[in-house]
Amino acid sequence: MSDTSARLLRLLSLLQTPREWPGSELAERLGVTDRTVRRDIDRLRDLGYPVAATMGATGGYRLVAGAAMPPLLVDDEEAVAIAVGLRAAAGSAIAGIEEASVRALAKIEQVLPAKLRRRVRVLGTATVPPRADATPVDPELLTALAAAVTNKERIRFAYEAANGTETRRNTEPVGLVPHRHRWYLAAFDLDRNDWRVFRADRIHRLHPTGARFTPRDLPAANPAAYVTGERTDWGTSTLHFQVDIAASAEAVIGRLGESAGDIISRGPNTCALDMSRDDLPEWVAHRLLELGVEFEVHSPRELTDELRKIRDRAARAIEAKR
Repeated sequence: MSDTSARLLRLLSLLQTPREWPGSELAERLGVTDRTVRRDIDRLRDLGYPVAATMGATGGYRLVAGAAMPPLLVDDEEAVAIAVGLRAAAGSAIAGIEEASVRALAKIEQVLPAKLRRRVRVLGTATVPPRADATPVDPELLTALAAAVTNKERIRFAYEAANGTETRRNTEPVGLVPHRHRWYLAAFDLDRNDWRVFRADRIHRLHPTGARFTPRDLPAANPAAYVTGERTDWGTSTLHFQVDIAASAEAVIGRLGESAGDIISRGPNTCALDMSRDDLPEWVAHRLLELGVEFEVHSPRELTDELRKIRDRAARAIEAKR
């Protein structure tokens, strides 16, 4: 690194401390003349850093807010603090920032030295409790998936189905989507020659292949729309199922299919089914009845109609035996 570049980085580090810096103090810190400091300030301004100057005995230089976010220079402790905070934001699925948190975390962890990455991992494990209604996902897995999406890199991984069966998948990932306190990967499955949505907490032994790919046309406006059911290739219309179920989420999860965010905990003995998918109402009705617990249907009307048909068939069967 040239002397000028190194000096600019050190000057930037000083200016990012929220205070007013007299030119003479900056010159002393950097070991240069006041004139060199003024030239370096101009260089930073040319790079997009908004450096304000005030005149007088108490005046000096300070970094102010500009029209755009300029690159930041942080030390080791600050980098660790930022990464731990981003891990917490990504894991808590705070609406509106979870996806940005993973993207930013991927960028930071890519350039962190190994010793700092270890510190981030230890601190993140110790300080980020999982949500009661969320399935915890390793932040390292999220950052690896985000990197594969960004780099358009094919990945292989083991995927665990709801019944515990594990399969190997070879995919082209196009989007990592947070939805209802879970993370989902939208990807083209090369072995099945079709699009799939994978729950991130069921992805294991991820292996980036290094092979790049050209993204295919996704059957939805974007990955988020595809994950949440707003597809353009459904053979039947998408229905929105909303059902209150008198059982814990743990007792129900995995027994009603794998639609995104389908089961929401409402308490120790209550949960809600909230999903949009193209399954026939008959299939959903039978799955609900197989749970063997009370439930209340809020929508769609097609599901209520199907349950009435099942009730009527059962009544006719009982009458025939009399």
